[in-house]
Amino acid sequence: MKTEGIHLAAVATHLPPLHPTRRAVAEGRYDEQDRQDSGIESVPDAGDTTGPDLAVRAARTALARSGHHSSDFAALLHSSVHFQGPDGWSAQHYVLRHTLDRPVTAVEVRQGCLGMLSALEMAACRLTADPDGPPAVLLTAGDNFNTPLADRWRASKLFLLGDAGAAAVVSRHPGFARLLAVGSVSTPSMEELHRGGEPLFPPGPTLGRTLNLEERREYWRREWARGVPPPMGNFADTVAAAAHRTLNEAGLTMADITRVCHIGFSELPLQASFLDPLDIDAERGIWEFTRTTGHLGAADPVAGLEHLWTSGQTRPGDHVMVIGASPGMEAGCAVVEITAPRPAHEEDARA
Repeated sequence: MKTEGIHLAAVATHLPPLHPTRRAVAEGRYDEQDRQDSGIESVPDAGDTTGPDLAVRAARTALARSGHHSSDFAALLHSSVHFQGPDGWSAQHYVLRHTLDRPVTAVEVRQGCLGMLSALEMAACRLTADPDGPPAVLLTAGDNFNTPLADRWRASKLFLLGDAGAAAVVSRHPGFARLLAVGSVSTPSMEELHRGGEPLFPPGPTLGRTLNLEERREYWRREWARGVPPPMGNFADTVAAAAHRTLNEAGLTMADITRVCHIGFSELPLQASFLDPLDIDAERGIWEFTRTTGHLGAADPVAGLEHLWTSGQTRPGDHVMVIGASPGMEAGCAVVEITAPRPAHEEDARA
């Protein structure tokens, strides 16, 4: 979707203290060979701080940077991957109460790790459709994987799960970046890959079943061995399709893209699923950052973009691609143009 007059007024990330992967090996939580294969050096560990509270901390920083008042906001869109709090409770209204505290709609965007990119598209649509309404939408995300139903070290060979909060202020007023295009492409024939033969009812968590994507991948290995083909599709093709369609809508090519913000996969899966399909090397991506954070769930896109901007690795006129993925399978992409220099005081750039 090509966009006109939509900007990022601010972004912010709250990263808890880092837990080194070497320490996790020494603690018996992680295997040394897996550590070496992943290339990941550390992940943020929030202890007992809730996902919604991580989102609130990031949101308060983003709001302070944005120059907007709470009365400027039309909505709040909150994303998450893991459990947020009591069953039947509304995390998004908790975040709303502790940030804007206004009687606007607060919506949960359940789109897995693609949540914030999908929310960005929704915000752009809302701000475009109602040009006389409030000029801003607040996006938030927050996850803490320290629960009995998730093992951040062994849930998947594709990534290690890191805790974080993130926020973005999407606005019709100029900010530090201009949104040129945003959208997504899905390959629903691959939906079963993340189901792996697990029954839909009763839902696994209600029975105490943990998040174990490796177990589901192993299911398909066994099925293939006995002659049952797995769901067919190439996720790398989905990533490439989302990127090239968004570039076309933005009127750009990959040659125009200065840097790429990708999700925090481990080294080899990152190469196969994102870097190779985009025909870029790790230096053009943000591996130097994501190898220290792992996979931050829905917060990845904002965390990467904030890192590039506040560390001075982008400057006005640069084009940045932000790309992510979710089960389904679906890939999402946004292309932004940096319109302002890095913050004057780097120490003010993080929540």
